[in-house]
Amino acid sequence: MATLHLMVGLPCSGKTTLAKKLEHDLPALRLTPDEWMIKVVEDAYDEPKRAIVEGMLWQIAARVLALGSDVVLDYGFWSKEERADFRQRAAQVGADMKIHFLDVPREALHQRLIERNENLPEYAVHIQPSDLDEWLRWFEPPSAEELSRNPNE
Repeated sequence: MATLHLMVGLPCSGKTTLAKKLEHDLPALRLTPDEWMIKVVEDAYDEPKRAIVEGMLWQIAARVLALGSDVVLDYGFWSKEERADFRQRAAQVGADMKIHFLDVPREALHQRLIERNENLPEYAVHIQPSDLDEWLRWFEPPSAEELSRNPNE
């Protein structure tokens, strides 16, 4: 059975690094909205266009899952509601879902952000430290119950 892999965490937690590893190790199709936003839209912070891009990426992911291959969605999935929605979407196409939660302390996120902003990787978004602090307040870490619903564990 195909599995939808959700990368859950804040910017600079290591989501994309792990997503790229999973892409090769599983193997799986990796979909990272920031890459598409930068390449196609040229503005990663354009929220209306991001919604369109993420909708298109889900259409691709759903088809790949239905064909029996794994997909890694490198979105962040900050809310419990969003994760539940994607668990339901995976089930609708006959796939399992697994959460990969990267739990990194605030201080480490800030240090990684400083280093990342100084040497911004290709297709990565520059982030202000104040934005990261705001996002920390919004982020809902997955509960033990959410994580225990991972297949094959």
